[in-house]
Amino acid sequence: MSIEPPSLPLSRSEVVDRYFLEHRAKVLDIAAFLDRVDRAKGGTEEDDFRVRSLRASISLLLDGDGDRTKRILDLLSDPSDQPIDKAPMKGATGAWDGFEGDAEGSTG
Repeated sequence: MSIEPPSLPLSRSEVVDRYFLEHRAKVLDIAAFLDRVDRAKGGTEEDDFRVRSLRASISLLLDGDGDRTKRILDLLSDPSDQPIDKAPMKGATGAWDGFEGDAEGSTG
């Protein structure tokens, strides 16, 4: 027995009905993470490019413009096009360590 995905496009109401609770949980997860960062001792959020990048990503979510997924992925991605000699660590960080933007996502 196979389950077929719903035909697209769904109405706005159908999208909200289907996906709201899942994304509500994700928003609460992000809020909990930021609360833990705020309560943690040592350093500031400006010290960590990942937290700056996450906050800038949240700002892009709320700006009302389209293409949010692409713009956030671009914000989190390394814009360089030349390979590096050696990776600085074993795994990925999920954000570009050269990000110097602010909460609005602008760089400078």
